[in-house]
Order: sequence, then C-alpha cells, then structure tokens
Amino acid sequence: MKYIVYEQKGAVAVLTISREKALNALNSEVLTELEAAVDAVDLETVRCLIITGAGERSFVAGADIGEMSKLTKAEGEAFGKKGNDVFRKIETLPIPVIAAVNGFALGGGCELSMSCDIRLASENAVFGQPETGLGITPGFGGTQRLARLIPVGKAKEMLYAGTKIKAAEALSLGLVNAVYPSEELLPAAEKLAGKIAANAPIAVRATKKAVNDGLQVDIDAAIAIEEKLFGSCFETEDQRNAMNAFVAKEKPAPFVNK
Repeated sequence: MKYIVYEQKGAVAVLTISREKALNALNSEVLTELEAAVDAVDLETVRCLIITGAGERSFVAGADIGEMSKLTKAEGEAFGKKGNDVFRKIETLPIPVIAAVNGFALGGGCELSMSCDIRLASENAVFGQPETGLGITPGFGGTQRLARLIPVGKAKEMLYAGTKIKAAEALSLGLVNAVYPSEELLPAAEKLAGKIAANAPIAVRATKKAVNDGLQVDIDAAIAIEEKLFGSCFETEDQRNAMNAFVAKEKPAPFVNK
C-alpha cells in the first residue's frame, strides 16, 4: 500500500496512516487503502488494533481539501458516504480499536478518532471540526459522534464555530482517555492494547458489541442484548479454564479464543 503501514506485534496490530507531507490528510486513495487494511485485519490472531498517523505533527489533519474543492453536489455526497462507510467499519470491527492521536485531529481526523473505541492523545494533539469555515458540514460522522461523546453544547460550539481544543481540554471533556508526551504515546497505546489482548477475546468482543448495540436502544432492550451476549460466553474453553483456575486458586492458562 502507498499510504498505509500495517504491523502486527503478537496479538496487537498498529495501522499507521502515512502521508506525512500532507499531514496524513484523507483523500479517496487513502480511504480506499484504509478500508482494505481494516478488511485484512486477521481477527483470528489480532485482539486489539491501534490506529495512528505518521510523524509527530499530525494524526490526520482532515480530508483532502484540494480534492474536495472540485466535487459536485453528487460527488460530495458520495465522498461523505465513502468516509462514513470506512469509519463505520472501524467502529463495528469486532475487536477494540485504539486511536493514538499524535498531533492534529481535525475534520476527518477528529471523525476517524471518534470511530475508535478509545482515544489516547499526545500533548500536542488538537481536535476540531472546522468544516463550516470551508462552506461545508462535517461529512464523516462528526455531527453525530461528537455530540454523543462530549456535552452537546460544547459539541455544537465546536461544530458551528469551528472551535479547536487542545489535548488537556479534550481530556477534561472526556473526548480522550489520557494525554502523554509525544514519545510516550505509542508505547502507552501498545501497553493498553496488550492489557486488552491478554483478556478473553470472545468476552472482549461480546463486551464491545454489548456496549455499542446497547447504546442504540432503550435500557430494557439493552439489558436483553447484554443477557444474550453474557450467556454466549459460557461453555467456551476460555470461560471454563479461567473460572476453574480461579476456583482452584491456580494461575489460568493463556486464553486461546475458543
């Protein structure tokens, strides 16, 4: 691939968007490669995926304005669908996804980070949805996810006025889980991914599905979703081995995803 670097380290994979000269901006080619890379993740062996950007200046600075400036109304809608389809694929990936946000996360970059389960940021990270200043709305889910992740009033300020926020404010709003010096960001993401990967993969996947699906329905329906996914974990090899080891006060064997 031209713009995607993918590396698997044991049960953790790191996907890097590598278009550093353009601050990793998303054009159609990058989105196509990103989708192909996500589709190619080996879900049998990868238990957590990290997404980051090349360099220390930018996670993803946004969608490619040069490309967007030439789009017709129909082409604009199609471009928005393309980005939304890729980001929904990331959001609904069975395994957890961590965004390691190293620098600018603007427009499509902010939207990409919000499609991930967990966001960790470098101290120089900047988040924002500046699209209205360019005569458009956010098109890759920004109007929907931002208002679900932070207080609605603050989300509307960022969306209407194009207000950007730095890492510390993003942390205070709950948009990110933690902030690190740039050189510590990826190691911190890999450490967290390792903790996730060490737990029972079937249970982790079921938990992600329970959270995501449950948020879309009322509490009674959500509890029913949880009950079924809870039950689905029983009689797995991992559940039996872990619980038997706990009862016997023994160290459990590594989880085998069965």
